[in-house]
Amino acid sequence: MTTEESPLLGDQPDQRAPAHVEIYNRFSKAQKKAIVSIVSFAGLVPMFVGGSFVPSIPQVARDLDSTPAVVSLGVSLSIFAAAIGALVWSAYSSFYGRRPTYLCGMPFMSLGSFAVASSSDLSSLLFWRFVQTFGCAGGMSVGAAVIGDIYKLEERGTAMGSFFGAALFGLAIAPLCGGVAAEYWSWRGFQVALGVWGLLQMLLIHIFLPETAHPNTRGVDKMGGSRKMVVWVNPFSSLRLLRSPNIMAVTLANGFALVSDYVLLVPLAYTVGVRYGITSDALIGACFLPNGLGNFVGAPIAGRLSDMVVRRWKDERKGVWVPEDRLRAVYVGGLILVPLSVMVAGLTTTYIDGPVGLAINLVCLFTNGMGVDLVLTPIGAYNIDIMHSRSAEVMAATAAFRSLLLAPVSALIIPSIEAIGVGATNGLAALLALVGYFLVWLTIRYGDRMRAYVDVGYSSADNN
Repeated sequence: MTTEESPLLGDQPDQRAPAHVEIYNRFSKAQKKAIVSIVSFAGLVPMFVGGSFVPSIPQVARDLDSTPAVVSLGVSLSIFAAAIGALVWSAYSSFYGRRPTYLCGMPFMSLGSFAVASSSDLSSLLFWRFVQTFGCAGGMSVGAAVIGDIYKLEERGTAMGSFFGAALFGLAIAPLCGGVAAEYWSWRGFQVALGVWGLLQMLLIHIFLPETAHPNTRGVDKMGGSRKMVVWVNPFSSLRLLRSPNIMAVTLANGFALVSDYVLLVPLAYTVGVRYGITSDALIGACFLPNGLGNFVGAPIAGRLSDMVVRRWKDERKGVWVPEDRLRAVYVGGLILVPLSVMVAGLTTTYIDGPVGLAINLVCLFTNGMGVDLVLTPIGAYNIDIMHSRSAEVMAATAAFRSLLLAPVSALIIPSIEAIGVGATNGLAALLALVGYFLVWLTIRYGDRMRAYVDVGYSSADNN
């Protein structure tokens, strides 16, 4: 009878072919660290493009003679563009490689940024926001695939932690930068700065980033004499990976954990700001920093912890690898830190006044940032472990699904607070986080049966 102790289908004790192990020795440790730094920097770009726009919405509305509610459509449009862009760039990164995909995407981002800065009406702003976000949308999915290309199974979580930590730190400091720019400079100037950043990023990748895809695994490598032709790659084919019960379960858990993040951050100006008398855009933006610091600290810890768990359980089974072991690292974040932090923040905002209440909220933001990373990082590494040959695509598919889940949820947060209050809204978010952990537990317990139920081409120890 199979249990959670069962290995991935077809796996045997660890006897990898030397040729496969050698693939991960193509780059030195210093080169790997440099590559992680470059892709982490690229992962920051979509975070800044998305997060920095929100604080500038009132100023944009005044400049374009519109209303904040209408201008905020740009946020929803960006979520849609990020989902589509991630699917497109990940599909082409599997076919042409990681480096060409980065170099093709960044010009769209820079062009879109310059055009947003010069927009004279709302329709042009929304169009170019779509182009801008589409261009940089591959930063997370392709970056995670690069990590999977260069780090072997037992080291992958630590590198993923560093990558996610840097990128998610950008998600928290972007609103601060956008708020400071809106208050003391200009939203148009900040968009120009983003465009310049895209050009510099493209130059950095062109000079320093090698192709990391494994030799003879790209679609273009198999085309022979036709390799220079432009080939249509279906960007939506990766969505079929969501048929896997394992991938769907952990993606839902991932999304439910992020709901708590959104519940704390999206209405921050209307909850913490109003409750504790914070009116400055720059100070509101500064309140996002503890969450970002939690991301920055938590992601490397989560990655290293997940690698330790993989090695420990593998040793206990005398070399047999069970991919769901990595998910055991989700326990502290998914069951304790995430639900507890969002619940305490809701109760504190409702019942505790003054500096003490503000301080507790800031601690909860930090704790939530750490907890969310302790969920996201092991799950991200797990997805790459079980779909190593399609790592960029599985990251894009899960990100697209998560975006479609979070877009309506984020729109309902403020109405929910107005209808039932901060405490009840945060309580619902905590409950969702617990449901997410339950899905992770089910995957740990019955992962082998779930994989056998729908086989989407899982990787094994021999190609990981």
